[in-house]
Amino acid sequence: MLLLASGVWANEQPQSETRTEGDSVAIIETPSSELENEIEQAKQYISELSVTLDQATGDVRDALQLQLFQKNAELRKSLAKAVEDNVIAKDKLIDWVKTQHAYTEEANRYITERLNSIDSNLARASHEDKLSYISTYRELQYYLDATYQSGLENIQWLNRLDIDVTQPQATLKDRVNQRLRLLSASLEYLKQQSSIINGQISSSPESEKASLQLSLIFTQQRLDIVTKSLRVVVGIADSLAMETADYKRQIFQATGSITQELLNTQVAFSILHHWSNSFINWLTSNAVQHLFQLFIFLLILMTAKGGAKVTRSLVRSAVSSKNINMSHLMQDFFVSISGKVVWIIGILIGLSQFGFNLAPVLTGFGIAGVIIGFALQDTLSNFAAGMMLLIYRPFDVGDFVHAGGVDGKVSHMSLVNTTIRTFDNQIIIVPNSKIWGEVIKNVTHEKIRRVDMVFGIGYTDNLLKAEAVLTDIVKSHPAVLRSPEPNIKVHMLNTSSVDFIVRPWVKTDDYWDVYWDVTKEVKLRFDREGISIPFPQQDVHLHLVGQNDPNMPAASE
Repeated sequence: MLLLASGVWANEQPQSETRTEGDSVAIIETPSSELENEIEQAKQYISELSVTLDQATGDVRDALQLQLFQKNAELRKSLAKAVEDNVIAKDKLIDWVKTQHAYTEEANRYITERLNSIDSNLARASHEDKLSYISTYRELQYYLDATYQSGLENIQWLNRLDIDVTQPQATLKDRVNQRLRLLSASLEYLKQQSSIINGQISSSPESEKASLQLSLIFTQQRLDIVTKSLRVVVGIADSLAMETADYKRQIFQATGSITQELLNTQVAFSILHHWSNSFINWLTSNAVQHLFQLFIFLLILMTAKGGAKVTRSLVRSAVSSKNINMSHLMQDFFVSISGKVVWIIGILIGLSQFGFNLAPVLTGFGIAGVIIGFALQDTLSNFAAGMMLLIYRPFDVGDFVHAGGVDGKVSHMSLVNTTIRTFDNQIIIVPNSKIWGEVIKNVTHEKIRRVDMVFGIGYTDNLLKAEAVLTDIVKSHPAVLRSPEPNIKVHMLNTSSVDFIVRPWVKTDDYWDVYWDVTKEVKLRFDREGISIPFPQQDVHLHLVGQNDPNMPAASE
């Protein structure tokens, strides 16, 4: 605690109001005398404490200084009550207040000198040693602000006691104005230093970051102290009817705290005016440079767009070559990814023109990828299944498949899902994970297929004739392949028919046409040749009781 010990009260003696009645002296206590005695006792205690303080050193001196400050604060409370109640002689009150005013002036000068001394020590101290000064620095700033508040109270008391305060008020205004300017400049400087140190920390090697972080902590603590002091002194300036809008704007920008002061029109206008001036200054200084950078950025994007288009065309020509056996899905994948890679590279190069460091951007993409991966696990499983379909190619666009519980023609494939058009022309989108997790049946993957059919004739029909008819029907169909040869054999002696298997080979696209044509022609030819086609029959035998059985007795009437 570093307060000025003053002996301004030392030569004054406490007084009391007495009345003599004969040989005895009676002390008559009134409200004013009680308050006066309280003030006199405080003055006497401060005088004695000041003498002791002059002889003390070290921690004892600091403790006595704290006690002196607290006792003087109690004295000021009593003086404030005395001035407000006006129960003590005005001349005495004026003397006391003037004495307090002198004490405040001396304390202000002394604390200012100590602050200047600490500032000199801070300029020479290392980053580690600077932190040890923070507590003392904060205390001194607090007590210095208290002297300005005391000075304002002294002037208000003198004014209440009908004393002309024009000169002391003007002096206080000048000192408060100087204090505001100093705190304002310190605030801007410390904000700038904090910003510079933050930039140095982000770009410095690990070995230097510890020292820079200590410096940042010290700067931020000083910034907090200065901001609080500025807030206190602005309140004093408001009481003196001084202009404080710009300083309140500084406090708002430093703390970001929204207070009722922002409702003041002048403060709000000052904030807007500062922002607009900052924007205009920035625009004036950087407009040409940033416009040129924007032009280069747009030029790079246009070049990247054209390059992506050319790259896609080249890749499409390469993957669609007859010498490369590649599925449509894989072709589309390579075409799409090649264009996107060129486009992304163009964007990154364009951003670098504005001074963006690409390393943190790429790192951010990696972190974002991990987060998105956890959030989109199902989608990524579909993507992984799409990659497996891309690699192993169990089917391609245009194939008829049974996949994911759906039958139909594959009309579109992506890395996430597959679109299947059913035979009744419905569009069904199936997730790739469902397709890859189940059995996949590709009906049209092979170029030729065997049509399996079964036809039955009756047991009474001519077997060889039926076989000749079936052979003629199959071989006469133009879509039936000669090689491999069709297979027509007696397959099974069934319950009610003799079954032939008829298995011609056809092109995959002709499968259903041959199936339907042969089935139709077999029925027509069998009818013409008198060959029956058995169908399941059931004989029902009725036994009528009492009509055709001679052994049954006649019914009695």
